[in-house]
Amino acid sequence: MTPDHPQAAVRRPQGPAAREIAPGLHFLSTPIGAARDITLRALDLLAGADVLAAEDTRSLRHLMEIHGVALNDRLLVPYHEHNEAQALPRLMRALQDGKSVAYASEAGTPLVSDPGYGLARAAIAEGVPVLAAPGASAVLCALTVSGLPSDRFLFAGFPPATRSARRRFLGELAEVHATLILYESPKRIQETLGDCVQCFGAERKAAVCRELTKRFEEVTRGSLTDVLAAYADREVKGEIVLLIDRGDAVAADASTVEAALVSAMETMSVKDAAATVAEAFGLPRREVYQQALARMGSGKVKT
Repeated sequence: MTPDHPQAAVRRPQGPAAREIAPGLHFLSTPIGAARDITLRALDLLAGADVLAAEDTRSLRHLMEIHGVALNDRLLVPYHEHNEAQALPRLMRALQDGKSVAYASEAGTPLVSDPGYGLARAAIAEGVPVLAAPGASAVLCALTVSGLPSDRFLFAGFPPATRSARRRFLGELAEVHATLILYESPKRIQETLGDCVQCFGAERKAAVCRELTKRFEEVTRGSLTDVLAAYADREVKGEIVLLIDRGDAVAADASTVEAALVSAMETMSVKDAAATVAEAFGLPRREVYQQALARMGSGKVKT
C-alpha cells in the first residue's frame, strides 16, 4: 500500500466515528496499493473493533493514520507465521471473552497467501463467529485486467524457489483447464517465465501484472515467449502476479471417453458421471449423457 499513488492518500479532517462491532472474528481486506481502495465497512471495523490484529502492524497503523482512524488504548496484536504460537492464544482469549477482533493482512484479502488461516480455523473450532469484510484482492484485480478467461481460474500461490521443484509444480498445472494465477518474486520472474515456456509451450497466452493500483502499475500481455522477452535482461521490482491461459481441452477418442464413463459411473450417478466426463474432454454434456444411457440401459439407471 503506497500513499504516494495519485489516488492514494487523502487525509480526512476527522476520523470515522467508531461503531459498535458484533463479537467475533472479522477479517477485513486492505488496499494492495492505492490507500483509497478501502471499504467503508473496513474503516468501521478498524475504528470500532475491541482488538486489532495484523500481519504487519506498521502497515496497519499507517493505513489507519491515512484515514484518520485512532487506535486509542486498544490492543494491536502482530500475528504472522513467526509468532503464531504466542499470538494465537492471546487472540483466542479475547474472542472467548466475547470481544470483537478485526484481523488485516499486510495487503489485500486475508487468507490469500496469508497467515490468517490458522486463526480462522481456531475460531471456527471454538464456535466463534467468523465474518469477512471483502475488498481489494491482487488475485481478482489481476484477473480482471489480464484479458484471460475469467469464468474458471485457479490460484496456485507462489511456485517453489528451486528450478527442479518449480518445474514439477508447473507440470502438474499444465493440463488444468482454467486460467492459472501465481504470485512470484521479482527476483525469480524471468526464471519462472522460462520454465513456463518449457512446461506450457511458447504460444500459451499469459499476462504479468506488476505493482497493481500503485504508481508504476504495469500489465504485460501476450504469448509466454512475448512476455519472457519483455522481462529479459531487466531489473524488476515490486509485487507481481503471473497469469497463464488455460490449456486446451484434452482430445480423446471414443474408447477413452467410454473408459472414463465406466470409471465415473462406479461412484456417481449417470447424470453426474456424464457431466464430469463431458467437462473433462470438452464434449457436449447431452451427447455424453445419451452415450451413458445407451451403455447402461435407461431402465436401470440411477438419475
